Amino acid sequence: MECKDFKCPPDRTDCCCRRLMYTQPDFAKVESNLESVCRARGVNVIFLPKFHCELNFIEQCWGYVKQLYRMKERSSSEADLERNVLDSLNAVPQSSMQRFFVRSGRFVDAYKKGLDGKQAAWAIKKYRGHHILPESIMQELEQSR
Repeated sequence: MECKDFKCPPDRTDCCCRRLMYTQPDFAKVESNLESVCRARGVNVIFLPKFHCELNFIEQCWGYVKQLYRMKERSSSEADLERNVLDSLNAVPQSSMQRFFVRSGRFVDAYKKGLDGKQAAWAIKKYRGHHILPESIMQELEQSR
């Protein structure tokens, strides 16, 4: 027995068999294969939370560079590939970098106000000309449903 779509109530540990087993110490503290292999080789493994690339404007710049690079003529010459990468890196306008920086700030502000990813994307599109979202954004989200 499992909760619908694996969405267990956050305050329950015994709502379904899956959650019951997942919260048992014998199962929760089991080392993964990755951890075992790395530990055997003397390497530490650190698991970090899911990365949100919209919070880092450098990631958005890198996406722009990759888009420019894909428009270049294909080549198998290492010199051509290196030149294409450097040309693409240098072709990102500073104004685009600044726009990406402001956009990242809007996402940070949206997450601070309690919005999830989908809600944040909607709010940022709606308030594109603003540096931060209005304090009433949560009420607006409720009204739009």
